[in-house]
Amino acid sequence: MEKVTVFGAGSWGTALSYVLAQNGHDLLLWTHRKEQAEEINNHTNERYLKGVQLPDSIKATADLDRAVAHADIIVLAVPTKAIREVSRDIRARLSKKALFVHVSKGIEPDSLKRISEMIRDEIPAEFIEEVVILSGPSHAEEVVLEHPTTVTAACANTQAANRIQDLFMNSYFRVYTNTDVIGVEIGGALKNIIALAVGITDGLGYGDNAKAAIMTRGLAEIARLGVKMGATPLTFSGLSGVGDLIVTCTSVHSRNWRAGNMLGKGKSVEEVLEEMGMVVEGIRTTKAAHQLAERYQVPMPITQALYMVLFEGVKPELAVEELMGRMKKNEMEDLVDLL
Repeated sequence: MEKVTVFGAGSWGTALSYVLAQNGHDLLLWTHRKEQAEEINNHTNERYLKGVQLPDSIKATADLDRAVAHADIIVLAVPTKAIREVSRDIRARLSKKALFVHVSKGIEPDSLKRISEMIRDEIPAEFIEEVVILSGPSHAEEVVLEHPTTVTAACANTQAANRIQDLFMNSYFRVYTNTDVIGVEIGGALKNIIALAVGITDGLGYGDNAKAAIMTRGLAEIARLGVKMGATPLTFSGLSGVGDLIVTCTSVHSRNWRAGNMLGKGKSVEEVLEEMGMVVEGIRTTKAAHQLAERYQVPMPITQALYMVLFEGVKPELAVEELMGRMKKNEMEDLVDLL
């Protein structure tokens, strides 16, 4: 039994708490809202997981001191934009080393840092046993129904990855390991951009041909940038690459697809965010990916088109026209470049 604190009581943080509690670990779930902690202690979290009865063994708190003191393993399940703030709050209360796991998917605009890099920026090395990334095709709504789910625990330190594999793995939640931290983080972050784009094409009524095209060429963009940043090409054919891309682009549970769908139907970014009422990681990540493409001189036409829609006010129909009117090229150029 491990002593684990999950920071962030949204849908994913709550679903992972469900897995950990069922696996018999000493689990504490932290939320910054006292009323949400009280609701979870009464075994529901209706805003994020409607109709789900949570196990009695999930204990929630809004007390940061208690949350940090409890943990040998810290799971960060907060949005990318909150990673630094929550990491600083944890750092101020740490008195011993902890194994950190992050389960968010994004890149910080301007600094262009991955989440594991942001955590190491904020927490001194003497308090970090290791940072492991848990990522893959996984919707919280299906995990709490105990539907079969597979994810990857990524860390250059294989012992740390194996420990997290053992922590989460059970009969319906299968965990693989991977040493390619860059590839797993980039794949998990950038698939949200492609899901937004797929949502837009669906909202425009373009059908399955367009969806398949965006997903396939989107994966090429993700791999192109990831490899330039130091990732292993094969990672993008795995769970945190094509696997996560498929589920995020095709599922009714996907926030990014739903947001893109509303954009395709004519709503503004502001209207979409207000109606969603939850974080849409792909919007923020689009800005960061646009900056990364410029830094590394990597062509990312889908990302560029989405950036124009989100931040420059270009109509989705015009962005699609521009994508389709690009200069002709050989489909295998990307594969040759990667190899």
